[in-house]
Amino acid sequence: MKLLEQFGNIPVNSAVLTTVLSEYRSPGDKIAALEKSGNLLRLKRGLFVVSPHVSGQTISLELAANHLLGPSYVSLESALSFYGLIPERVYAVRSVTTKRAKKYFTPLGVFDYVTIPESYFPIGISQKIVDNQYAFLIAKPAKAVCDMLVATPNLRLQSAKAMQDYLTEDLRIDFDVAKSFDKTIVNQCIKVGKNKTELKQLLKFLEK
Repeated sequence: MKLLEQFGNIPVNSAVLTTVLSEYRSPGDKIAALEKSGNLLRLKRGLFVVSPHVSGQTISLELAANHLLGPSYVSLESALSFYGLIPERVYAVRSVTTKRAKKYFTPLGVFDYVTIPESYFPIGISQKIVDNQYAFLIAKPAKAVCDMLVATPNLRLQSAKAMQDYLTEDLRIDFDVAKSFDKTIVNQCIKVGKNKTELKQLLKFLEK
């Protein structure tokens, strides 16, 4: 459908769709019909993404995650998987947010959001621009690991050796890659983040 192609893979809300479909007697009914036919995919109430067979573009799960709940950025296992740092396929797109933790079940899959403090949020975020068409926010590798340490309950890593084992055996991040993480980001996270013991052990491991 030509009217929908203009949105590409960028999520669009009901208000914008209503304006674009204003030539129809009942834009709301038209939106419902487009969803029923599979031309629109519902991410949550009032937010949709155009089907790839209409837009001609691959849907970006990272971009969808940013739009589903904001402010947020993709992090944790999802960011580590995005960078190819962990071998496992991640079943859900995991992000962090300053808002209440939430989980969405959508036609695109599961989107999971973990709460972090506002002062900690802006550290180590990267904007990825894809084909000069769209951009999304994602944690840099060091911040993604810090987020794992801050967000994982009952994690007890009391030494640099325990941290090394966690990174290379539990997460299965290559040792040399782990050692290249940005220590400046870790230092900033220590100043304002929770689980300071674990964050300090990560810094010790990186400085060895």
